[in-house]
Amino acid sequence: MFHSTIMKITKNKFIIPIAALVIGTGLLSSCGPDKKQQEEQAQTVQDENAIDTPTVVPVPVVKGKLNTTIAVPGELAPYQEVDLYAKVNSYVKNLLVDIGSQVHKGQLLVTLEAPEINSQLAEAQSRIQQQEAICFASKATYDRLLSTSKIPGTVSQNDLELAEAKKNSDYANVEAAKSSYKEVAANLAYLEIRAPFDGVITARNINLGAYVGPGGKSTDPLFVLEDQTRLRLIVSVPEVYTGGLNDKSDVTFSVEALPSQKFTAQIKRLAGALDTKLRAERLEMDVYNKDKRLLPHMFAEVDVPLPAHDSTFIVPKTAVVTSTEKVFIIKINNHRAEWVTVKKGVSTSDKTEVYGDVKAGDVVVKQASEEIRDGSTVKEKQ
Repeated sequence: MFHSTIMKITKNKFIIPIAALVIGTGLLSSCGPDKKQQEEQAQTVQDENAIDTPTVVPVPVVKGKLNTTIAVPGELAPYQEVDLYAKVNSYVKNLLVDIGSQVHKGQLLVTLEAPEINSQLAEAQSRIQQQEAICFASKATYDRLLSTSKIPGTVSQNDLELAEAKKNSDYANVEAAKSSYKEVAANLAYLEIRAPFDGVITARNINLGAYVGPGGKSTDPLFVLEDQTRLRLIVSVPEVYTGGLNDKSDVTFSVEALPSQKFTAQIKRLAGALDTKLRAERLEMDVYNKDKRLLPHMFAEVDVPLPAHDSTFIVPKTAVVTSTEKVFIIKINNHRAEWVTVKKGVSTSDKTEVYGDVKAGDVVVKQASEEIRDGSTVKEKQ
């Protein structure tokens, strides 16, 4: 009996600590989640407050002139370029230049031959002689009638007038024959193709004996001649930037073939109208290329300056929001956000022009976004 009593006491001693441990663990478990939940709720409230009353950096709207540049693609074209064709049907007799030949104005490039032209020239010469003989005879007849008519009653006035008309008609036929001769003779000059200006032959599409002219099968030119010592740099500036263009400005450009070098050229010609396809204005700059480092038809990356003519309102670039509906800035009025619709002008890396219901001294949000709702309360960061 004593033994059994001891065993019961021992069991009770073990039972009490275990129960206490279970109860303590339950208390800890019930306290842990409550604290975590409270922290999450506090963080949620803090986030909601930050959304409802965001902290923003205010910046003033300033008035001034914003000078900037835009990068546009351009092309280098020869200052003068011409395709040389044969005017009359003929054959290539002598070929005096080839691709890469440097030629000068008036230099003979190729001679052609057309035997039928010589026959036409001889025929035109014979026609002149024939008309001159007829004209000589009619003039002699008229002169005799005029001399005889001085004796009253010998020649009627009608006969004299007919003789004079015949003489004038035959003289006109002589002049017509001479004109025909000159026309045929002019074709002889077309058998010699000469350079119209100094330049380089960049294409040759003929060989000796080739049949050329309007009746030939090929539509390619005999030669292509380009002036490479002076080039045209051609760019198209989008419509939005055309208001700041100046024909006295200098542009800088680079080409892929010479990436480490920068070239400069002055704007010389403005189209004064927009291209109907690109809605852009064409600009041309003269590039002097004496050393011929630049080649015609190279592509160039051009930096075109856009100096400001008038003072405008300027804000940081990050203050302008472009949404799917509109472009706007966020003004701060009495700690409240106000969306103001604007239009953007030219921009630099960190600033932009804006046009709308703004004035100098207005305070706007520097880092604007659609998350700052119109009419919401904002906290200005000092």
